[in-house]
Formats: sequence, structure tokens, C-alpha cells
Amino acid sequence: MPKPPRRDWTIIVLMAMLAALIVASFAALPLKWREFFTVEAINSSLELLAGFAPPETGLPFLTKTFQATLETLAMSGLGTLLAVILGLAFSLPASGRFGAAPRAAVRALLNVLRSIPELVWASIMLIAAGLGPLGGTLALAAHTAGVLGRLFADSLENAAPLPEQTLRTNGASAGAAFFYATLPQTLPQMMSYTLYRWENNIRAAAILGVVGAGGLGQMLKYHLSLFQMPLAATVIIAMLLLVALVDGISFAMRRALTR
Repeated sequence: MPKPPRRDWTIIVLMAMLAALIVASFAALPLKWREFFTVEAINSSLELLAGFAPPETGLPFLTKTFQATLETLAMSGLGTLLAVILGLAFSLPASGRFGAAPRAAVRALLNVLRSIPELVWASIMLIAAGLGPLGGTLALAAHTAGVLGRLFADSLENAAPLPEQTLRTNGASAGAAFFYATLPQTLPQMMSYTLYRWENNIRAAAILGVVGAGGLGQMLKYHLSLFQMPLAATVIIAMLLLVALVDGISFAMRRALTR
């Protein structure tokens, strides 16, 4: 009878550390669950929610909300487009095509870009670009470029090298071999990553307005600060409809790419 394989304790140790971290998190945070489920807290929550009904349906406000929706959509679309361009540019050195040193340096840069949240990027960009959608667009582009650059680089590294090597052996240039052999392999995956990040950027763009980046988020912050709940409810509904619309379009496009 063969001997059983040696037990790998690495997974067990990692799971034990994760469990200890979860327990420590609950122990360290002052979570007041008992106060959360009191009758007073429930009544206050219901009273707040009741203030949102009915939503504002006046034509002037609906027109203003529609314009803010288009602004949020434009912010997410342009920010994602800029991120795709930067991500593709970063992915080439980050995939090791120019050597180990550029790979390590660019991957470190990508780690910095994606580790800073969109709200922090927006606060930085708004100082340079001023209030409005430009700062929010640049914030989305900076964060998303870090995410897509890393994903695109991993896709290029995982692509089968034989087709590109065959073209190079037959006299094709490095650029031609990349565009005709490696890029077609990774393009559907890159498109899927791009569409997924566009979905995320729709949600992020709606929130970035809270710090003054325009769009639906700025409207929501303004009306909530004045306790104009029916107007805020209309803005929230517009956010939900926009996210649902983009999710549906993105899902259909991803299915078309993977067929």
C-alpha cells in the first residue's frame, strides 16, 4: 500500500490565521448590536425611510436629474477609456517584455495606483482640477489604470508564447508578432476586464460627487444635507436605474465576447 501524501500545513495555518483575524476584528471593534436592534433605533430608521416617499417627479427636477445622470455616465465612460489606454501602456513593461527591472518598477507603480481609493484620488485631483467632473474622471482613470494594468499584464504573461515565437522565427518583427499572435489571444479577456471595471466605475462615479466631482453624487449630497428627502429619493432611483442599465449592457457584451 502506498504511503499517504504528506499533509500540507500551509493552508491550515493560513486558515487559522484568518479565523484569528476575524475574531480579533469582532473583539476590537465597538459593535453595539444591542443598540442597533432597539425599538427606538427601528422607529428612527422607519421614520427616515418614510421621508423619502413619494419621490420628486416634477419635470424641472427630473430634467436636472437626467442631466446629472448623463454627466455621471460620461465620467465613468471617459475615465474607463483613459484607464484602458494607460493600462495597455503599463501592461507591456509590467508583463516582463522589457526585462525584470522595468517589470518590478511598473508593477510597483500599478500597486500604488490601485491601492489608493477613488475617493482619495478625487480629493487629490479636485485640488488640481477644481470642482466638477474633470477631477472625478481623472480619479477614476488613475485608480482603474492600476487595476487594469495589472490584469492586462497577467493576461499577457499567461498567453501561449508559441504563436508569437513562430512568427518571430519566420521573420516577423516584434511588434507585428505581438499584434497578430499574442494580443488576439488576450483581447477577449481584456475586454471582459474592461467592461467589469466600467460597471464598477458607474457606481464609483455616482459616489465621487460627494466630494464635489459632479454628477448624481453631488446632487445627492446637496439634497441630503438640506434634508430634502423626496428629491434625494429621485436621485437614488436614478442611480439604481443607471447601474442596472450599465450592468445589463455589460453582461450582454461579455456574453457576446465569450461565445
